[in-house]
Amino acid sequence: MNRRDVSLFAVLAIVAVAPSLHAQTPVKPAALKPAIVYANGGKFDKSFNEGVSTGAQKFVAESKVTLAEFEPGNETQYEQALRRFAQRGQDPIIAVGFAQATALGKVAREFPNVHFTIIDAVVDLPNVQSVLFKEHEGSFLVGIAAALASKSGRVGFVGGMDIPLIRKFQCGYEQGIKYANPKAELISNMTGTTPAAWTDPGRGAELAKGQFDRGADVVYAAAGSTGTGVLQAAKDRGKYAIGVDSNQDHLHPGTMLTSMIKRVDIATYQSFKTAEAGTWKAGTSVLGLKEAGVDWTLDQYNEKLVTADMKARVEAAKADIIAGKIAVHDYMSNNACK
Repeated sequence: MNRRDVSLFAVLAIVAVAPSLHAQTPVKPAALKPAIVYANGGKFDKSFNEGVSTGAQKFVAESKVTLAEFEPGNETQYEQALRRFAQRGQDPIIAVGFAQATALGKVAREFPNVHFTIIDAVVDLPNVQSVLFKEHEGSFLVGIAAALASKSGRVGFVGGMDIPLIRKFQCGYEQGIKYANPKAELISNMTGTTPAAWTDPGRGAELAKGQFDRGADVVYAAAGSTGTGVLQAAKDRGKYAIGVDSNQDHLHPGTMLTSMIKRVDIATYQSFKTAEAGTWKAGTSVLGLKEAGVDWTLDQYNEKLVTADMKARVEAAKADIIAGKIAVHDYMSNNACK
């Protein structure tokens, strides 16, 4: 069994036993008709949305059911898409991303017998399952890797939309950098303040190049499909890049130092799987390193870039976080980075 398989089984176990906030007995849908409303950026963003799609396709391949999907062009379409799926009898329905919380809150109340799962937000209703991640813990690990790989002592971060969730990635990353090299400098940019910040690879590339011009030699992208421009810029300049959400190491072997994976694929798969089994439950799950909900990647695409010392130090920090010896500050706890 490889490392990815171990992570898979670990998260399946955690999500399956996560405590429910509500005492209702789940009801298995008469005929499973799963659906997904993606976040902005498209299903094939090579990152967040694509991770959800990967988990869904795994379930579809096993169950042979038909999956309904909607890729919104803007945030105004969320509520309409969720409602139409519910009206059509789709169940369960996954809402991808924090930006769907308000829309889902309305629609879930209208359709109390439909099972909804939202990723990256909490909607406290008896027919909603909320899945959150400790992105700061995974970002801490890739921050260590970045600091150890950097020759200049300057590393970069390109975020997508400037929101607390992305600051959470940045804050964890910065803590990892300082943990490995207190003298290292972080250069940080956010792509924008509107949802368009998730879908602008050109702008991502521009920001990354600016950071390289200022001496950064490693850059971490947490920006949806905008991040693909960051990764390409690193490839073009011969610098290191760090991917996010999905394992992006294969995109540019030789310059992809690692990726911070966020197991939205497993959250999606498990939501559908439990609905199929009649064991789906509402409530909130929070998945970090201990639950194998986040991690760093080491595979055939980046193994030559990661030294034995780097691997040992990242893995030691991972073990210490899981054991509670290292506490990674969560930016969203007080909207500040320690």
